Amino acid sequence: MMGRLIAITLVLFLVLTADASKRTKHHKGKHEKSQNSECPAAETRFGKCVPDHGDCGDGLRETICRDQVEKIHCRIPCNWKKDISDCKYRFGPWGPCDTATNTKTRSGTLKRALFNAECQTTIKVSKPCSHKTKKTRGEKSSN
Repeated sequence: MMGRLIAITLVLFLVLTADASKRTKHHKGKHEKSQNSECPAAETRFGKCVPDHGDCGDGLRETICRDQVEKIHCRIPCNWKKDISDCKYRFGPWGPCDTATNTKTRSGTLKRALFNAECQTTIKVSKPCSHKTKKTRGEKSSN
């Protein structure tokens, strides 16, 4: 009976240990560097994210600390401006359509800078005006 209890305990311990090591290998933090680097975050400089293809999508970013240069994975959203991709802003509502340029604008204030990026405190972005007119409830189209 005692041998059986020891065997069950040993199997349970091995299963839990294997599961824990599997989780730590495959679930690194979003911006975690490789385990070989023992450089403090304060001394690490991050380069811009460079997409693999085109202007957006998955890419690589250089990290430099002392004499170590590493590359980490990064991503630039395809619906965002490449030069401010490491800066996160809080935006207000879209303004009215400027008929001269057929664009509308909105401004944003800096929430935080990722990877020690140099970010503007306020920015303005613009996009083309929508050509569709919104229908009110109950309105029918005349086709």
